[in-house]
Amino acid sequence: MHDHRRHVIDETADITSALDSARRTWPELTDQPGELLRQLVITGQRALDDAARSRRHAIESTSGTLAGSFPTRYLDELRDDWPD
Repeated sequence: MHDHRRHVIDETADITSALDSARRTWPELTDQPGELLRQLVITGQRALDDAARSRRHAIESTSGTLAGSFPTRYLDELRDDWPD
């Protein structure tokens, strides 16, 4: 016996649409909605990981590119003009 947690999900219109897309992507799983949902979850997780990796790369590759663009104490001088 497995100790895997189970989750219940209602088949709302957006879930039906996602399952339809999954059936087109994985036609061999057409009659296995649970497996289709599992594939959708795994694919979504990979997409989120890829997006996070891409975001980190963009930050790292542009980090420091504006160094020296503003004079020393620029923010302090700017804030001096703010009302108390």
